[in-house]
Amino acid sequence: MSTTAPAADARMLGLAHYAARGVLEHVLARHGLTFEQQVTLRAVVTAGAPLTPDEVVARVRGSLKADPVDIRTALDELTARQSIVADGTHLRPTDAGRELLAAVGAETAPLAARIWGGIPDEDLAAAGRVLTLVTERADAQLAELTA
Repeated sequence: MSTTAPAADARMLGLAHYAARGVLEHVLARHGLTFEQQVTLRAVVTAGAPLTPDEVVARVRGSLKADPVDIRTALDELTARQSIVADGTHLRPTDAGRELLAAVGAETAPLAARIWGGIPDEDLAAAGRVLTLVTERADAQLAELTA
């Protein structure tokens, strides 16, 4: 009897994404954050230098392919909860925003370790190569569709 794994496809990718996202969203809900808010906050915290709102929208849109209006709503919500602040024409994270992102990271780290742990390095490397290629191709197709 053969025990070969099925070939990866879009459905498998989606199932894996939503399973992992479900775990993350469970943690985020305990902190009163949505997935989009967390991605937006991470973009501001990890930028290295303050970004304009347009730059944040561009970064998040590049990752999530989300509507810019929804990303701006996330920015407004993060500002209202004092996770980010305007500094002139730029946005910067507050200490509370950094702490929030760190708390989410601390909670998700052991969960991620259980999800990803034990997968051989060569399998992770192969999956990384495939997912990078799929992302590049999908981004190219989306660019053609929206041009």
